[in-house]
Amino acid sequence: YRVTSINPDTQRFVIQAKGAENCGARNSRQLELSLPFSVTNLCYVDTNSTSSSSADDELLQGRDEVEIGWDPPLEPTCNYSRDCKDWPNSSCSARKYGTKRCLCNPYYIWNNSTLNCTSQGSELNIPKQIEESGSKGTSISLKAVVISIIVVIAVLLLCSISYITYRRRIAARRQESRESVQGNPVLHLYDSERQVKDFIDSGQLEEDDKKGIDVPFLELESILAATNNFSDANKLGQGGFGPVYKGMFPGGQEIAIKRLSSHSGQGLEEFKNEVVLIAKLQHRNLVRLLGYCIKGDEKILLYEYMPNKSLDAFIFDRKQCLLLDWVKRFDIILGVARGLLYLHQDSRLRIIHRDLKTSNILLDEEMNPKISDFGLARIVGGKETEANTTKVVGTYGYMSPEYALEGSFSIKSDVFSFGVVVLEIISGKRTTGFYQSQQAMNLLGYAWKLWKEEKALELMDETLLESCNRSEVLKCITVGLLCVQEDPGDRPTMSTVVFMLGSETETLPNPKQPAFVARKNLSSTASSSSSKVETHSTNELTVTLEGGR
Repeated sequence: YRVTSINPDTQRFVIQAKGAENCGARNSRQLELSLPFSVTNLCYVDTNSTSSSSADDELLQGRDEVEIGWDPPLEPTCNYSRDCKDWPNSSCSARKYGTKRCLCNPYYIWNNSTLNCTSQGSELNIPKQIEESGSKGTSISLKAVVISIIVVIAVLLLCSISYITYRRRIAARRQESRESVQGNPVLHLYDSERQVKDFIDSGQLEEDDKKGIDVPFLELESILAATNNFSDANKLGQGGFGPVYKGMFPGGQEIAIKRLSSHSGQGLEEFKNEVVLIAKLQHRNLVRLLGYCIKGDEKILLYEYMPNKSLDAFIFDRKQCLLLDWVKRFDIILGVARGLLYLHQDSRLRIIHRDLKTSNILLDEEMNPKISDFGLARIVGGKETEANTTKVVGTYGYMSPEYALEGSFSIKSDVFSFGVVVLEIISGKRTTGFYQSQQAMNLLGYAWKLWKEEKALELMDETLLESCNRSEVLKCITVGLLCVQEDPGDRPTMSTVVFMLGSETETLPNPKQPAFVARKNLSSTASSSSSKVETHSTNELTVTLEGGR
């Protein structure tokens, strides 16, 4: 069809529909249009025409014109933040149209011509404001303009001074770091990416395992920029080995950055252990490593960002726990069980985590659990399932008795920790608290007492009463108590645990008395940091193994 006129201001254009003698005939025609085009007027008449002759009117009516409009496209739809990576300066949100879209960030507007978010700063300049205010008949006094200009100049000057001071501090810190590295041959060894990769690849690993290590190396400068020099505003939390920060990298990618503290007790071996293990593990219920950095005293790990942080922030908070109904809690229990099964049996390496607890279980945006913190994990070769150590590390309340008292750990040690986590998820209570205080019971003792009295469901968090499946809750309590039995041989493997959780007909055995049913004073040989067992993994015991001469 011939286009007879175009109006960019109204986003309309007019075509001449030949073969239709009148509006009724045009109504019957099927114009094949696709978005974003639509018919706005089947009987278009040019109202701007200045002709008044009847002849012109007849000619105008015979042009058979149809007006078509162009609807500007909306922002692209999305489900997750990563879906908006191709549209800079936008984030996935549902604050406007009901469905999630890549909506422009503050100070940006959607440009339906370039299909991108563009800065609207040019629309905020003073001359335009003056012009618009003048068009409304409002006069702006010269004094107000002068004051505004002075304020703007003062703010710009203050920002410039602050920026120069900030850059000088960064430069001074970098110089100190370089001098520290140059003056210490041990630190200088790890000053280049190639040397760091050589360090990571070294260790007691088989040749086939070395070939699979592919860990991205990031410069310290880019990490400082992403975290605003590790500012407190970006701090997500404090772990046993140091603080965790949120970093924003180019393109809007959010990453969790774990900065290992020099006072944490975790050295290069533990750091290498975590990098090597996570680099080799791929499972939907294990946190994913995205990169690492070693420079000077800094040892940094970069993980996928978990927007809902850790499990303990939900189940132990009386408001946040309402967000986790029974269906979601059961999914979390099952997800953690599958992650442990992968570590113990299904991965290329047989791995014992040794520090499983609610604060080491992270939740993604859909509340899927991911096991994290592999700094204390140990690899056992071949078909081995246990080992010994003279240095016991972990968190009181989650450590199995044979590990805490004798330094013997196995896959059944992780099973014990899993059982404690299950009981915490169901009850919403910390394992290190006091329950039935006259008997000095901890959570395991309290759960065991209710089980013997056939009142096991009283252990359940009261917020789950409406959403729970009682038979499913009872099954999970039974599984939890089976996992925390005192004798490691009585505890099930994680493959058996996954089977029991997934089965609706399986008859479960009765559990035996768990370990640590009563809260007792810990040995004075424990580290002084044991008073913070609910959040940190810095507890250490030295175990002396005696033998015959």
